[in-house]
Formats: sequence, C-alpha cells, structure tokens
Amino acid sequence: MRKAKTAEKLRDKATELLDRCKVYEPPVPVDLIAKSLGAKIRLSPFEGELAGMLIRGQDEDTVIGVNSLHHINRQRFTIAHECGHLLLHKGEVHIDQSFRVNRRDEVSAQAIDPEEIEANRFAAELLMPYEMIKKDLIDFEIDMESEDELKELADRYEVSLQAMTHRVTNLLTDFF
Repeated sequence: MRKAKTAEKLRDKATELLDRCKVYEPPVPVDLIAKSLGAKIRLSPFEGELAGMLIRGQDEDTVIGVNSLHHINRQRFTIAHECGHLLLHKGEVHIDQSFRVNRRDEVSAQAIDPEEIEANRFAAELLMPYEMIKKDLIDFEIDMESEDELKELADRYEVSLQAMTHRVTNLLTDFF
C-alpha cells in the first residue's frame, strides 16, 4: 500500500483549482468547481452509510452521485471529496471499459486507504482553504474554547462544526 500524498501537495492542488475558478472567499461553490472539472452532480437517496460516488466516463459522462438524505454540509464535503478522487486518482472499480467508480462510505472515513485519506484532505483544503482560514483566524481571533465562534466560522464556510473544529485544530500547529 502506498503512502498518501503530503498535505502540502494536496493544499497546492486545491489552491490551484480555487485560483483557476476565481474563488477567493467562502463559501466555496463546490458544485461549480465540480462542473469546471467536467463532472455533473446527481442527488439521489442512497441506502445505508453511502455518502457518494464518482463515476468516470468518456467526455462529459463523469457523474458525482451524492446522497440526498444527508445534510447539505455533508453533501458539500462529499462533492469536494469526489473532486479529489477525480483530480488525484484513476478509480478503483471498472464498470465496462470506459467507466471507473470511486465510492465514499464508512471505509473512506476510517483513514486507512491512502486514496481516501487524500480525498478527505483535499476536500478539507478545498472547502476550508488554508489562506482563507488563516486570515479568518487572525482577523476574528477565534477562541478555540468557544463553540459559538467555531460554529459561526463553520457556517461562513458552509461546513459542519466537526469539520471546522478538525480543520482549525490541525492548522493551528502550522501557525504557531
């Protein structure tokens, strides 16, 4: 099993994509970013814990399937996660010769598969970009002990409180 790409390389990929799409402030329009990568988003109710999947096709046949039963913030993270697969990976299951599938489910959340680790890190970098979060943390002097302040920041980026708390905690080590 190969090692996951470094956080810096994933940050660079996400930053490059945000620059190309001219996104300079939150919330990141992840649906437009997926479209810029040639993917169509399809919402559908999935059974169980399946959050989403990436089906790669020829030309304009690439589809990101998203569980419509999940909260909108979870849907946004799923789209960003699948964009990560689209940019970083070839796919893991072949359906016919022209389609490959990546699934987002309970296995992807366990952080044991390098491709899933990369897709999750890429999603965090895309939805909560390093430079934007850094500026917000400096400008607003967020108190990590205050759930209300973190919730306000999470709402600004349209991500879950859990995702924002995890992101800020990880980034604080970079700042200090």
